[in-house]
Amino acid sequence: LTINSFIDERRDPIAASHAAARFLRDLYSIFNDWTLVIAAYNCGPGNVNKAIRRAGGKRNYWDIYYYLPRETRGYVPAFIAASYAFEYHKEHNLNPKPMALPIATDTIMISNMLHFQQISEVLGIPIKILRDLNPQYKKDIVPGKPKQLPLNLPATHIAQFIDNENAIYSYKDSIFFNPNNVIAPNRYTSSYIHDVPSNSKKITYKVKEGDVLGTIAER
Repeated sequence: LTINSFIDERRDPIAASHAAARFLRDLYSIFNDWTLVIAAYNCGPGNVNKAIRRAGGKRNYWDIYYYLPRETRGYVPAFIAASYAFEYHKEHNLNPKPMALPIATDTIMISNMLHFQQISEVLGIPIKILRDLNPQYKKDIVPGKPKQLPLNLPATHIAQFIDNENAIYSYKDSIFFNPNNVIAPNRYTSSYIHDVPSNSKKITYKVKEGDVLGTIAER
């Protein structure tokens, strides 16, 4: 999944679901037990294998329960409870809310920088709908360069977008994409190297349990 300053595909329900399914398939090939798979999805296969070793080789989730991280002990029962509620919601008078999103949508491939506000103002689509249909774009911008990217629109607006595509790209582009204010989307990639200030001092830090890069960076 692509994660950078413009895009977080973990928020894309389709891309994230496909990635999760592939990961779950790989985990099942390791553990051959769905409760262990769900536990490994939460805390990683290494922690599950460690719990199995501590439990003397037992491979039943409830036998290794107390050797798992605290969060994972609650994650699997919560997953089971959510699955139960989804399957038997009627028996408990739980009813789904009406869907506010457009039922019919379609996808357009974007080949340039495009702001949601440009689409919203030219085609009259509420910007909230654009955000709800495209949650992976963090800054209301589809960075269609250097690689084309998908944009989900209500099906009723697809033809209108195609007919007005050039006008949409050029609408207030000098405001939304002033070169002095816009960071190139490919600047922050896996190969990006931060410019280290000349007065910086290098230190070595040993990562501790519970650390994340954000808190280390702040420290």
